[in-house]
Amino acid sequence: MKFSVTAIATSLLALVAAAPAPQVLPGPDPSTVWIQKIITGGSGCPTGSVSQTISNDRSLFTLIFDQYVASVGKGVSPTESRKNCQLNVHLRYPAGWQYSIFSATYRGYAGLARGQQGTQKSTYYFSGDSRQTSTQTMFNGPYSADYSFTDNVDHTTNVWSPCGQEGLLNINSQVRITGDMNQNGMLTTDSIDGKFKQILALSWRRC
Repeated sequence: MKFSVTAIATSLLALVAAAPAPQVLPGPDPSTVWIQKIITGGSGCPTGSVSQTISNDRSLFTLIFDQYVASVGKGVSPTESRKNCQLNVHLRYPAGWQYSIFSATYRGYAGLARGQQGTQKSTYYFSGDSRQTSTQTMFNGPYSADYSFTDNVDHTTNVWSPCGQEGLLNINSQVRITGDMNQNGMLTTDSIDGKFKQILALSWRRC
């Protein structure tokens, strides 16, 4: 079963950070923040299945996937019910700053029959740090619609990049369908543009 191209778009925005509220500090100059390298791996983004583009101002990058869709139904292998992707993002930014995930927005499509449940989950953490934070949304069938939702990460549980060095941001995401596997179901491909988008907003603070 072949599905249309899936995309994850990540917008790296130099937002303000509260440290602590209500004191608000500006983030670094946006022109000094950019993506240096992205490494991908997983059943939803195997080697050779992902391409990427980065905006001229280095504030927006888009990953284009052609295999990141969970699906079930008669004749569909059970392994297709879950897809995952591990992203390692090397973000360059000025010394003296830390960043964390402020919010995560997801846009896609879920087509689920009665008795099926779809789950989209992402976990964020920095290499060398055991702390992590996750966002998750669940869909209960019957459900057939495009979706767009934003998870705001609780500042009390935010994980921050290390001071004194550039932190490698890891994003471990997955989409899966559980329940009745005999009926057709799919999760993530947007019916309008054939893309799944993940938009991440960053918050900043001084070390």
